Amino acid sequence: MAGPRPEKVAVVEEVREHLGSSSAAILTEYRGLKVGDLATLRRQLRTAGADYKIFKNTLVRRATADSDQEALNEYLKGPTAIVFVRDDVGAVAKVLRDFGRVHPQLIVKGGLLGTQLLDATRASALADLPSREALLAQLAGAIAAPMRQFAGLLQALPRSLAYGLSALIDKLGGVVNTAEPTEAAELAEPTEPTATAEPTEG
Repeated sequence: MAGPRPEKVAVVEEVREHLGSSSAAILTEYRGLKVGDLATLRRQLRTAGADYKIFKNTLVRRATADSDQEALNEYLKGPTAIVFVRDDVGAVAKVLRDFGRVHPQLIVKGGLLGTQLLDATRASALADLPSREALLAQLAGAIAAPMRQFAGLLQALPRSLAYGLSALIDKLGGVVNTAEPTEAAELAEPTEPTATAEPTEG
């Protein structure tokens, strides 16, 4: 019995490579879209960091067999195109949402985010995610706030130390002279007591 044709094997390997290098995959139905509309969608998705590919469902099933992506088979019914997301999944989902508003023939079936299977509702909800730039800005702000507080503590530390020392000195009654006695004081002999006059006789 002859094995699979080389061109089919090549397609299966291509699907596996795309899935392996993608952070997410979103499956769509494109029935009714014109060739020009598909070209426009591909161009918009490529700009957002994704590839829009159409494969036979049977070959996609072979590519996902015995892998984490096998859950996608649930959505491999009817004309199906796969959006392979390389970068920001939120930005890609926004392109699909905006394009679908103008071309209702484009229907999001579901997808895979990492190894998590998404239904149509959750896959479409990815469009509501903040952009990568917004997330990075939020992260930077969250990191910078504690750093600013820490810098303020470092600046306040010398002042607090000075205030503490000043309060301690005041409590002890002023500056204490801890200087060593001078050498002259150490060598000075004690003063002899004054002699008392003896009483005279007679």
